[in-house]
Amino acid sequence: MTHYISIKTYANLAALSERTIRRYIATKEIHFLVDTAKNKTLIAANELIKNAPIPISADDIMVIVDADNGDAEAQNNLAILFLEQAKPSIALYWLHLAVKQDNPDAMHLLGQCYQSGEGVIKDKNQAMTWISKAATLGHKIALKQMDHIYFR
Repeated sequence: MTHYISIKTYANLAALSERTIRRYIATKEIHFLVDTAKNKTLIAANELIKNAPIPISADDIMVIVDADNGDAEAQNNLAILFLEQAKPSIALYWLHLAVKQDNPDAMHLLGQCYQSGEGVIKDKNQAMTWISKAATLGHKIALKQMDHIYFR
């Protein structure tokens, strides 16, 4: 079964512009379909296997489809996948989407990025903000980090 994702998601994960993707569609270089009910053009997710800047497995495709459909946990997992492959700019896009849905794992990971300077300018205040927000939502590691800071 072929799964489809939005042009925006495909462009982000392939590190290409939406304009380039639309050119691929116009020249039929990639597999796509037009969802007339939603008035959207969708790209076959398996196209990422040949165009993504990192290796993408069949299991990763399902995470990508779920992330594209708005699943915050999948968005966080996708961010982890790209952080592990040293692609923080792509990872940060997905972390911010998950954070907007109050995902504590994404908040903690975003705080870690600010703490280490991975993909962003190192910023202790931003790190503390995101880690404390994750702790407020019950993230266990963030809670321990906050306890360590306050009860030192």
